[in-house]
Amino acid sequence: MPETRLDIDRIRAARRMIDPVFLDTPLYRCDALDPALGCAVSIKLETANPVRSFKARGTELIAGLLAGDGAGAVVCASAGNLGQALAWSGRGRGLDVTVVAPRSAPAAKLDRIRALDARLELVDGDFDLARERAAAVARYEGIRLIEDSQDIETCEGAATIGLELVGAVPTFDAVLIALGGGALATGVGHVVKALAPEVEVICVQPLGAPAMTHSWRQRRVVTTGSTDTIADGVAARRPIPAVLDDLLLVADDAVLVQESSIMAGMRMLLDHAGLVVEPSAALGVAAILEDRDRFAGRHVVTIVCGGNVDMDAYHRWVGVAPDHTP
Repeated sequence: MPETRLDIDRIRAARRMIDPVFLDTPLYRCDALDPALGCAVSIKLETANPVRSFKARGTELIAGLLAGDGAGAVVCASAGNLGQALAWSGRGRGLDVTVVAPRSAPAAKLDRIRALDARLELVDGDFDLARERAAAVARYEGIRLIEDSQDIETCEGAATIGLELVGAVPTFDAVLIALGGGALATGVGHVVKALAPEVEVICVQPLGAPAMTHSWRQRRVVTTGSTDTIADGVAARRPIPAVLDDLLLVADDAVLVQESSIMAGMRMLLDHAGLVVEPSAALGVAAILEDRDRFAGRHVVTIVCGGNVDMDAYHRWVGVAPDHTP
């Protein structure tokens, strides 16, 4: 395959640095989804770990390397999941972690970052403004800035999911991957294209946050002025050029889905799989709902990438009345 920034040997080595609690997450055929979606669906459940998202695969790798080099502090920008993961990984290795997040990020994610002993700084604005502030903190304090997707470790940590997919599923036709900054898509995509090139790699992004998809389609960085989606975990406006270069080499397609489909996907994962997921984790199901003919009769893997969601908002999105029973 064409050469990206990622390396299969480093990805295999990464597994040895990642706490096993984040590895070999459940992967199973969800037969209950088949009739509703018209295809065979397997779920890779990246919420079955202490931070309820795939992000810790990358932060485990980064924190391990930093601790080995004697680093004492790090800072990152996060919509919530990366911050939780870095806080978890840093706490276990004696690193002081600062997370810069949008004030509008889900309260459940922010509370969890605080509970993991990280210093949390909130900014008025979106994720890209949080990125700018995190970079300023790193410069002022002289500490390491962790940039999701830009730092290759975040991509290669996520890529270990691809190793598990290719090693466990005898045959599948396509993998549906949530697309935000690109770490998950480029990581998993790299492994799949290297080890199972016949599998279609399809990235999925909300219509309200389309910057990376537009960039992939036009083969150049395309920024947007704003985002408007419930899928906060993938709501970025400014693609990173090096990440786009990698994505162009491993993605077969990038599609955009409507908010109504994301909510319908969340409801389907609740009703048919018993899973409470955040909006980004339902993007794969949303893509199937919007193009059933494309996937009819095929075996599709979707990565359920996160389960950190504000429950009041979740109940509104999926149309389930909240239970306030003491």
